[in-house]
Amino acid sequence: MERLYLWLDLGSLALPLLFSFHPKIKFYKLWPSVLPGILLMALVFIPWDIYFTQQGFWGFNPKYITGIEWFGLPMEEWLFFFCIPYACLFTHHVLGSLVRGWPLSLRVSNWVYVMVVTVLIIGLWYGINQWYTATAFIYALLVLGLTQNTAPELLPSFFMSYLIILIPFFVVNGVLTGSGLPEPVVWYNDTENFGLRLGTIPIEDTIYNLGMLLTVALVGTHIQQRNLAK
Repeated sequence: MERLYLWLDLGSLALPLLFSFHPKIKFYKLWPSVLPGILLMALVFIPWDIYFTQQGFWGFNPKYITGIEWFGLPMEEWLFFFCIPYACLFTHHVLGSLVRGWPLSLRVSNWVYVMVVTVLIIGLWYGINQWYTATAFIYALLVLGLTQNTAPELLPSFFMSYLIILIPFFVVNGVLTGSGLPEPVVWYNDTENFGLRLGTIPIEDTIYNLGMLLTVALVGTHIQQRNLAK
């Protein structure tokens, strides 16, 4: 199991990167908008990750990583913020491009938006004293609000894609949090989250992931809109 985290990163990236050049997909043509989105997201999430690791809110099992670190974060955790968003945005693009009638209607999307925001506000109310819960929920609320006000046309397809993306998310994150393993790759201090798990996955991870991916998608959408306006 040595280097398991590295293999999960590279395995998540391999097929999306390979099929980015498929003639029916051509995801590589979106790199000028997707890659800046990933970079901007990483500039927010990596310092967040570094601080939480330093504070002991979560950490990494040395049995499953190479031991190479920068600023206290394993190399594999740095790669996570590039490999996983790339794979997820590739999935979002494929679903939107190849599946007929994929997006929700704007009306249904607005209802989903209201329900998600309501759940996040209620969750924040109860979890305001837990660092991971509070920061993940606040960030998700901010990026959802920003998207609804600046690029509402993104949400109908994003909400649908996110439901599908949750499937590989549960597989990869399940392994990272200990599914099928004697010890987790990533451990959590449950005093700083709700302590509620979906299998082995803290429920906050689904909100953290939503905020991370929507950030990349929102930045990419704005870049594409700006390029079209030129």
